[in-house]
Amino acid sequence: MDINFNKNEDHNKLLLSDLRKKLNQVKMGGGKRRIEKHHAKGKMTARERIDYLLDPQQDALEIGALAGEDMYSEHGGCPSGGVVVKIGLVQGRPCVVVANDATVKAGAWFPITGKKNLRAQEIAMENRLPIIYLVDSAGVYLPLQDEIFPDKEHFGRIFRNNAIMSSMGITQIAAVMGSCVAGGAYLPIMSDEALIVDKTGSIFLAGSYLVKAAIGESIDNETLGGATTHSEISGVIDYKAKDDKAALDTIKSIVSKIGDFDKAGFNRSSTHPPKANPEDIYGLLPKSRSDQYDMLEIIHRLVDNSDFEQYKQEYGKTLLTGYARIDGWAVGIVANQRKVVKNGKGEMQFGGVIYSDAADKATRFIANCNQKKIPLVFLQDVTGFMVGSKSEHGGIIKDGAKMVNAVSNSVVPKFTIVIGNSYGAGNYAMCGKAYDPRLIIAWPSAELAVMSGNSAAKVLLQIEKASLESKGETFNAEKEQALFERIKTGYDQQISPYYAAARLWTDAIIDPLATRNWISKGIEAANCAPLTRPFNMGVLQV
Repeated sequence: MDINFNKNEDHNKLLLSDLRKKLNQVKMGGGKRRIEKHHAKGKMTARERIDYLLDPQQDALEIGALAGEDMYSEHGGCPSGGVVVKIGLVQGRPCVVVANDATVKAGAWFPITGKKNLRAQEIAMENRLPIIYLVDSAGVYLPLQDEIFPDKEHFGRIFRNNAIMSSMGITQIAAVMGSCVAGGAYLPIMSDEALIVDKTGSIFLAGSYLVKAAIGESIDNETLGGATTHSEISGVIDYKAKDDKAALDTIKSIVSKIGDFDKAGFNRSSTHPPKANPEDIYGLLPKSRSDQYDMLEIIHRLVDNSDFEQYKQEYGKTLLTGYARIDGWAVGIVANQRKVVKNGKGEMQFGGVIYSDAADKATRFIANCNQKKIPLVFLQDVTGFMVGSKSEHGGIIKDGAKMVNAVSNSVVPKFTIVIGNSYGAGNYAMCGKAYDPRLIIAWPSAELAVMSGNSAAKVLLQIEKASLESKGETFNAEKEQALFERIKTGYDQQISPYYAAARLWTDAIIDPLATRNWISKGIEAANCAPLTRPFNMGVLQV
């Protein structure tokens, strides 16, 4: 291996080490002291509940583990958004499990908590997966109520989705394992079946203090809305459990009896590991996001037998398109080629840039995958579409629009892996979050923004410099460089993969070696939802 390979490897493994530290930290929720206090009440933590519910010996997918990262510091933080979401097998059936983390602000809902719950429901609806809610929440976090209460994508959308999923025939099961108050009380009761844990679970629209203040009635919370009340008097609850494990065992029993379902029928054969060593990825991926490398070498370390059958190999070379298998599943791959290439006319084309010929190729390939019912995998390391008079005269806007159209109207499931750059309209064309990938995940090397930190800082510098000069300030080289560094530092924080993950622009940041598992389990989940409409791109400028 050459010296650059070793430097890249060291850099990428350090990024991975930072990721593991952050994940270990957020998995502690509200911290050791609050976990111990939780246990003292005879309750399991959110993660313990999910681990007990899911089938053993499986590598479940955790959605939004880094949600809320470095947000709400003035409110004490909100690790993992105060809720844990996993996709995994329960009694052999893929399910979405959502568990409030009561060690974080008593499980109160921050704005990011609502967004994460909606993402969990979206996954369940897209893939027609049963969804299980493990409820233990004090309700809306009141200091931020204006950011979570009234809007379309706020708290109320949860209950709307409960109703829609019920009409779709998607099984919903809720277990009240702690507090369940105010508007949140509707979630378990709008589910198909509801459980409650004796002595620790409670459901009411208003607690005893509010009842006393509102109507003058004196009553304790257990009598008002405890397990006995709702299982024997109100009939609100279907099952009463003596403790957390008994409730989770009941859920397992319910899930085990759900009937079979129609499948999408995606093609799968026996699985084979890549022939090329996947660990080489750490050395192949450059430390600098502007350096060139061969994306084909990355693909060979992600796909079964390192076998990638290229589509239009000699045309539109800044995008790699072709067929492969990942853990046995047939996939179509669209990937940004990151090395300089020559087109059919002998002209040099920059790696990571989408040219007209590449966009045209990708459009046709995406249509073919939809025709053959093959899931799509997008490997992003893109700086955007080519600019300049030659590209504009050649119709880059038209060709780019065709590619965006194909991505938008694709009916087969799409999975997006942000490997490196994800800039500007390139993010859109390569199936960014706005284009409904079933899962979108990032490697620690990812950057998401309108443009790179260096380019954006130069633009913003000129704007700020002109503004200051109009006020009479003068600049020398040293002062200009200091201003540039200040602007770039602020912008670089926003293009970090952690900034994106905190806001759920991506579902997770993962070790590159986990990519095969995420794609495989994502397709397994997507296979539970038959395709319901044909592929149609509408009107195109051809």
